[in-house]
Amino acid sequence: MKEKFIALICARGGSKGLKNKNIKIFDGKPLIAWTILLAKKVKEIDRVIVSTESKKIANIANKYGAETPFLRPKKLALDYSAEWDSWRHAVNYLEKQNEKPTGIIILHATSPLRAVRDVKECIKLFKKHKKTVISISEAYRNPFYNMVKKEKNFFKIVNFKKKIRSRQLAPEVYDMTTVAWMLRPETIKKNNFLFDDKVVGFLVPKNRAVDIDDKYDFEYALLLKRKKLVN
Repeated sequence: MKEKFIALICARGGSKGLKNKNIKIFDGKPLIAWTILLAKKVKEIDRVIVSTESKKIANIANKYGAETPFLRPKKLALDYSAEWDSWRHAVNYLEKQNEKPTGIIILHATSPLRAVRDVKECIKLFKKHKKTVISISEAYRNPFYNMVKKEKNFFKIVNFKKKIRSRQLAPEVYDMTTVAWMLRPETIKKNNFLFDDKVVGFLVPKNRAVDIDDKYDFEYALLLKRKKLVN
């Protein structure tokens, strides 16, 4: 049986860090358009679906070639709604339509600088391992050395059990990025947390891994794109 891969882009209308960020114009197009157009360039992807509760976002997604076969329930688009529940909602919808994809590729609309090769690498690893795949990049901070948490009125290193006095001696850690993730539909249905499954990661350079959450991220990503600093 031929493998079938579906790209899922979750984009709610009520973003708080940057108002309407998913459709904010980014270098001439709505932000979400960059993710849709890139996904459609990946030949391994059979369908590109946008999950949103917003009719406005749905219309824009359709304009750039994505499908919006359903509107997400508003209870799954609140400030504290778990994105995982939106994935499960999409998988359940597909099942009711007798659609049984091999894998679901999660593409966040807030990562407009990803490359086609990043998504292809994600798919390649998923095919090889049949496990959850995430994108990662080199971390700016390390919880063993220079990340702190507050306990009562004082601060301490996040991971205080192992006292590290040199950054070079700290265990190697990575930032999770929103460039591309991939999961089996059954993983989404039975689990509630990414790391309930064994997870494989692939490295993405920082300049392609910018995740837009606020106006500073937006301007930084725009600068990288316009100055052609994305390799």
